[in-house]
This record gives sequence, C-alpha cells and structure tokens, in this order.
Amino acid sequence: MNRAPATYSPHFNYTWMPLPPSFAICPPGLEYLSHLDWLLIHQKYEVLELITSFETANKYEVRNRLGEMVYFATEENNWCVRNCLGTLRPFTMVISNHVGQQVIHLVRPFRCDGCCCPCCLQELEIQAPPGLPIGFIQQVWHPLLPKFVIQNEAHKDVLKIVGPCITSACFGDVVFEVLALDEKTSVGRISKKWGGVLQEFFTDVDFLGISFPLDLDVKMKAVMLGAGFLLDFIFFEEVGEGGGRCSVWC
Repeated sequence: MNRAPATYSPHFNYTWMPLPPSFAICPPGLEYLSHLDWLLIHQKYEVLELITSFETANKYEVRNRLGEMVYFATEENNWCVRNCLGTLRPFTMVISNHVGQQVIHLVRPFRCDGCCCPCCLQELEIQAPPGLPIGFIQQVWHPLLPKFVIQNEAHKDVLKIVGPCITSACFGDVVFEVLALDEKTSVGRISKKWGGVLQEFFTDVDFLGISFPLDLDVKMKAVMLGAGFLLDFIFFEEVGEGGGRCSVWC
C-alpha cells in the first residue's frame, strides 16, 4: 500500500503523519491510531521552569515511529493549581491534530496520593471527541505495586496496568506492563525512557513510549495514550527546582 506524503503544518512548524481514511466506527481524530502500534510522548522544554521554580502548563508532542507528529497536547488549568497542588493537580489535557482541532480531552480530577489515602485513588476520563467519554483509568490500591485498570465507556474493565515496585527514573527505563484481566497475558507496555543524567536530574522533561497491538480498538489505544499522561504525572513529573524523581511505591 502506497503511503501518502507527510504533511507540513506551518501552524506548529512540524512534519505531521498523513491523515488515514476515516471510517464509521472511529471517533473523529482517532484515525491516526488505527495505523499505529507505538507512540512516543515527548514533553517540551519550558524555559521558565529551567530558570525559576514556577510550574508552567505542560506541553507535549505525540509522535510515531518515524518521528512524525500525531498529536500536540497542552495542559489546561491555572497557575495556582499547578504550583499549590503539584503532581496531584487536576487538569484537562487538550490533545489536538495538525490543524489545531481538539480531538481528545483527558480529564483528571484532584485525588490524594494512593499510598496515603486508598479511598481516594487516582483516575482519568478520556473523551473523544471532547465531551464524549470513551474510557477511564482507575487506580487500584495495592501495598507493593502501582496498579491501574483500563475501562471502556461503560466502566467495564478491559485491561490492567501493573508497574514495578521501584518506580525510579534515575538510572534506567521504567516499564509498566499492560495486561489482560488475568494479569498474565501481555498486551502492551508504557515505558518511561531514561533521558540521561542532565535531563533526569535538572529538568522535568520526560519521554514515554506506549506500545499496543496494531489491531487493538482505536478507543482503547486512545485510553492507553491517556494512561501514559497519567503515569507521567503520578510518577515522573517534578515540581519546582529540578531533580529527577526517584521513588519506591509504598
């Protein structure tokens, strides 16, 4: 099958993945995901954060294996929320396509730390198009491991996410396995990529790789993308003056 040329968007100054043909059962804007089995979430450098302790709204590029842009994501909340609530802050992550059209919203409410307050665990709602829920991420309390469940729009469990006991990004990749409900069959993974000493210890810029089967439902691919953002905030986001996060799940 001949591949259409990548498009160049002067709006974002990036080379974008060609838009695949749309089909009836696919929410608008998720057509890209039907042709992908891997995504990279790349957090953008924020100059103000590098020179001050102020937390600015995060911005991300979402790319495919060829390095082409698939989506652009921007955190929406206010200065007070970002700098007072830190990594637990609520947000709406707005994910847009090459023309700036909003195609996915990730809605995170304020929740407490899972270790300290197991009755108020982390969650995320994924909407595509914005306003229409297609799935949810729910944290599952566990004394030793970070665990989450991926749900469809009816809150029915579909997949599980299980992370390592030591969620340290200090000296290597951190892998969260995406599993079937039996917690034995591997479906994919979400990996925090080690960025080197300077990046990990002096910035909060992150790289996360997300792999999934090519034939996985596009809605579940979008939910896994949302899970990548949630895991980044919970385990790898650093607020204030730099320092890569090194943590042990309690």
